[in-house]
Amino acid sequence: MLSRVADSIYWMSRYIERAENVARFVDVTLNLILDMPVGSLQQWQPLVDTTGDTGEFGRRYGGASQTSVVQFLTFDQENPNSILSCLRAARDNARSVREIISSEMWEQINEFYLMVNAAASDPRGLGATPSLFSSVKMSSHLFTGVMEATMTHNEGWHFARLGRHLERADKTSRILDVKYFLLLPAVADIGTTYDDIQWAAVLRSASAFEMYRKRHGRMSPERIVEFLLLDREFPRAIHWCMLQARSSVHTISGTPAGMFRTGFEHLLGEVCSELAYGQSDEIVAKGVHEYLDHLQARMNLIGAGIHDTFFARQLAPPPVQPTTPRRKGQRRAAERRA
Repeated sequence: MLSRVADSIYWMSRYIERAENVARFVDVTLNLILDMPVGSLQQWQPLVDTTGDTGEFGRRYGGASQTSVVQFLTFDQENPNSILSCLRAARDNARSVREIISSEMWEQINEFYLMVNAAASDPRGLGATPSLFSSVKMSSHLFTGVMEATMTHNEGWHFARLGRHLERADKTSRILDVKYFLLLPAVADIGTTYDDIQWAAVLRSASAFEMYRKRHGRMSPERIVEFLLLDREFPRAIHWCMLQARSSVHTISGTPAGMFRTGFEHLLGEVCSELAYGQSDEIVAKGVHEYLDHLQARMNLIGAGIHDTFFARQLAPPPVQPTTPRRKGQRRAAERRA
């Protein structure tokens, strides 16, 4: 497959997933405000911090309010991470690979973009956004369903799957980080109704509330971290997303399972192994923010490695079997033989 085509499919999928996630946590925040006690501070700034656009937002909008944040994240054409900008970019990428994707996929993404673009021109302005966010989420699910049902599950499909799961893992980590780093209540609030409302909002941001309740029942920070970070069956958990990404990478590169050809394949395997053996109690004790910060940095390196390997047309070396550190005696024997 041409690197240009692979690049377009990969980013088409990432942009649609990003638009859905932005709609998801803005919608949850709007509902969270309704559940908060009277007189509570509205938490709009953390949404901007989640996207990593704090500097750009502060320069153009100043302070965070419901109107400014919703406008910035939904309709702002100069913000590359707004819902409208993501869908425009996804549509441009889809147009460039129309001969690869199905006509149903193109029609769905085109209708998706036109719906949000029409809402941006709606004279009712931001008053119509709650229903819009629900439509964005459902349109994203519909696109994914259409792609699964109408696109051949070949190399192109794996690039789309890879982009979707890397983007979803990144956004789940940011949603979890916001709670621990920015919304952390006062010590007196821990374990109170106020704290539970915020944890429920975090779970709803990832559409995880009902599934978490079925698995663990009562609210517990350690169990919520475990569910969103380490679960290997829930489709929005970071571990599950990274396993799906690794599966697609190996299918595309042809590298046998358990081996690696490039640095990013090795790093992806390391991350999956670390999540498989991770313990939520240990992560919470050592610091969730520090853990997620390190994880996000490595996911960025994996994304850069995918670009260098598949889109910049660099030939991959032969596969390498991961090695375990040799014991001291073995190392000395090897040195003597040398």
